[in-house]
Amino acid sequence: MLQAVGAANFGDEVLACPQRVLVDFFATWCGPCRMLMPVLEEIASENPDIKIVKVNVDEEADLVSNYEIRNLPTLLVFQEGKIVARNVGSATKYEVESLLHLRS
Repeated sequence: MLQAVGAANFGDEVLACPQRVLVDFFATWCGPCRMLMPVLEEIASENPDIKIVKVNVDEEADLVSNYEIRNLPTLLVFQEGKIVARNVGSATKYEVESLLHLRS
């Protein structure tokens, strides 16, 4: 199960994290979001050096606004507190791994 983060702990869990962090902006009612979740859980279990967290857009309007989330799912990759990659829409395991530079 991926860790849920919100505005209260986003700074500590994502921005201040020394490792690469993939943030999944999702909604429970979003079909593509539900299809992506097992892929993210599999990648997280295979790559303990990469942190993967999720943000429920229905509960975190400030984060949605701050990061200009317009479509779901949206994946943001943070490194040292900065966004280094973004993917909007559904993604395969291969595409997510490429986003994380696990594949070339």
